[in-house]
Amino acid sequence: MLKSSETLQQHLIIFTRYPEPGKTKTRLIPALGSIGAANLQRQMTEYTLFQVKQLQKLINISLEMRFAGGDLQLMQDWLGADLVYQSQGDGDLGSRMARSLYDSFQGQAKQVVIIGTDCPGLNSQILAQAFEQIYTVDLVLGPAIDGGYYLIALRRFIPELFANIEWGTSQVLQQTVDIAHKLNLSYHHLPPLADVDRPDDLTIWQRIWETEVKMM
Repeated sequence: MLKSSETLQQHLIIFTRYPEPGKTKTRLIPALGSIGAANLQRQMTEYTLFQVKQLQKLINISLEMRFAGGDLQLMQDWLGADLVYQSQGDGDLGSRMARSLYDSFQGQAKQVVIIGTDCPGLNSQILAQAFEQIYTVDLVLGPAIDGGYYLIALRRFIPELFANIEWGTSQVLQQTVDIAHKLNLSYHHLPPLADVDRPDDLTIWQRIWETEVKMM
């Protein structure tokens, strides 16, 4: 893993939440309980980080963890002191993503990819595709089956993509694409993947857990 806080030209940002029971994966609490939902958040973040480490064996990228909940010390105790951490800050998801992109492009970054930790199908190969495609288009999106997106990649800061979006709804992807059309942006879609947000989605994680996570 990159141990310094240096931002490279290819930069990856992971949005995650500290796994505090009762404050994360709340829609799964009826099925898993508050501790079980927090444990799932923990496992899925660690799995996402594992995929990023696999990616870093292939291409030279810097990594930043943008977190909500907890604090810097709790995050370091959980995932290690050798990662770069930054609070997501205030505002809706769009404001927080826009802020992280602005900060990255103010630094050395030329291609920036943002992902969450809710999509266990997102692996190092798809991440590599995102970095490869963003060289040739303005925008790369990873469509989520629920109508959102699990990944967004840009090569310049375009704040319009994060304004007037109904976050948390099935309209997020389409609204983002509509804005891209209005701005005359070229874009590329990655393979559609499923998020794990609701009890019905747990079988998706179970398959990943049985086939891959146990071997990590």
